[in-house]
Amino acid sequence: MYKKLKNVVVVGIICGSSCGLLSAQEWVPSRYGAEDRIGAANNLSAERVLQAAQLISAGKVYSLGIDTEEGAPAYGGRTYDIDIIASGSGVEVGADVVTSNDERVTTSFGIGSQIDGLGHLGIGNQYYNGLTASDIVSDEGLAELGTHTIPPIVTRGVLLDMTRHFGVDMVSAGTAFNQAEIEAAASAQDIRIQSGDVVLFHTGWMQLLGVDNDRFISGQPGVGVEGAEYLAEQGVVAIGADTPALEVIPFENPQRVFAVHQTLLAKEGVYILESMNTAELAVDGVSEFMFVLGQPKFKGAVQVVVNPIAIR
Repeated sequence: MYKKLKNVVVVGIICGSSCGLLSAQEWVPSRYGAEDRIGAANNLSAERVLQAAQLISAGKVYSLGIDTEEGAPAYGGRTYDIDIIASGSGVEVGADVVTSNDERVTTSFGIGSQIDGLGHLGIGNQYYNGLTASDIVSDEGLAELGTHTIPPIVTRGVLLDMTRHFGVDMVSAGTAFNQAEIEAAASAQDIRIQSGDVVLFHTGWMQLLGVDNDRFISGQPGVGVEGAEYLAEQGVVAIGADTPALEVIPFENPQRVFAVHQTLLAKEGVYILESMNTAELAVDGVSEFMFVLGQPKFKGAVQVVVNPIAIR
């Protein structure tokens, strides 16, 4: 059922007796402390910024974002609509006539290249560090865990090329990346995943975008639950891929939908990066690089469109 509170839509799930009093979860409190609100971003540091800067040798800059546009494939009822508001005949200033354009955008921030904040998915009405919907949801957006509170992420980025690992041009939907696959791919690229890293997966899935959008959004290769737990244990700040949902679809357990999102966001405080444009990095054989992301400060947002930058 839906309850409309000004500009907040709350989705209630009818679940019988299982929706009684909240019980303590084994993942609460967070490893970063009961009062923490930024999760694995605690693993960022000035030292890691300096180490990442040492990776720059060619000065080449890669845009990891894709265009957000009308008709883009997206989950649920997410849409993007833009209208240009022209100035008409313009305003005469001295000898010049000033003309201008503004825009009006109606959109979900969960479309195109995006970062999922810690208030996106929870487990049994508990979000990161055990916060409930009543704790975090307000008429002005998220009162806690909004994406505007994520610190700038400047650190080492790692690209694991899963097309290279599997010897294919594009990894098949339903292929899960768990600890064995992640360790094997990292070893083949001579990479050791470290605390503070941002780990991206290249699967070749972006080839479908604009060609077969239904296939692009309906299934995908991606991280499995064990793989998510493994990477979180390494202390990574964020995990992303060139797929629209990061995790493997069809889900490993059909009874547990978006379990990787729940594991990373609610349990581990690890951010998720979706629809990352990793193709150019993969073509250039780049395994590690400086990763830079300063997300827009839309206060209270659950997720937000981003364009991270890789520099090598």
